[in-house]
Amino acid sequence: MRTVEFTYRYSDRPSLRTRPADADAARLRLDEGNRTFASLLDTLATDGGSAQYTIDVDPEDLGLLSSAAPPRQRPFAAVLGCSDARVPVELIFGEGPNDLFVVRVAGNGLGSDVLGSLRYAIEHLQGSLRVVVILGHSGCGAISAAVDTFLDPAGYLALATNHAIRGILDRQLIVVQATARRLTSAFGADVTMRKRYREALIEASVVTNAALAAYTLQQELHGLGLHDLRALYGIYILQSRQVWTPMADLGGQKAGLAAPPKDADGFVRLGEAIIQSDRIVSLLESG
Repeated sequence: MRTVEFTYRYSDRPSLRTRPADADAARLRLDEGNRTFASLLDTLATDGGSAQYTIDVDPEDLGLLSSAAPPRQRPFAAVLGCSDARVPVELIFGEGPNDLFVVRVAGNGLGSDVLGSLRYAIEHLQGSLRVVVILGHSGCGAISAAVDTFLDPAGYLALATNHAIRGILDRQLIVVQATARRLTSAFGADVTMRKRYREALIEASVVTNAALAAYTLQQELHGLGLHDLRALYGIYILQSRQVWTPMADLGGQKAGLAAPPKDADGFVRLGEAIIQSDRIVSLLESG
């Protein structure tokens, strides 16, 4: 029998787990938290037995040491994630209450409500906030719907009066179109005939969408003069439970979060890194 326990633990004294001092420390903590989470479940899957994952919680963050006032909000990261129920943001990064300011919407797109929520965090939580993270995930339903609409435009007619759904799809279609052109340029016009082309287009679009959103947020942060607050992005792979990003400047890929490209040339290099990554190439070459 295989068992795994996820435990949030606190004592009657403040936790020794301090907040990250800067953006680099925040990214490292998130990466390490995800690495611990993924490896723990990998061990359980291969060796069986039992495993335990304990996250220390500061009792002050639960209002347990003071009855006079509610806990002060002090997250070190704001995370825009997808609404998909398979992506439990705090759990996959190994964080507890009051560590992350989480906004979730289908396709992790930057609509006005999302931007308003993130803008609140940026303007009112500067004392503790170190990074703003865009977290996409493999097999995203919103991106998949946009890809299916791109591949069969007639299906869009059924959404003519569904303005809420169209608002989500329209933002993603631009990314899907650009990604499809990139795949055709790299692999030839007959790439669309490959058995798993649809999956490759979905996964490549997921990465591009997250990177573009992170770039947009980084520009907004710079516009506000907040140069120490950094935007990052990553893709949570459902099968491996790891956060992953292709790395244009390093000519490869890495486990963990990454900064978005800084300019148009950076996005060109990132686009090449995405479609040439092992993940996308393996989809196109299989079947």
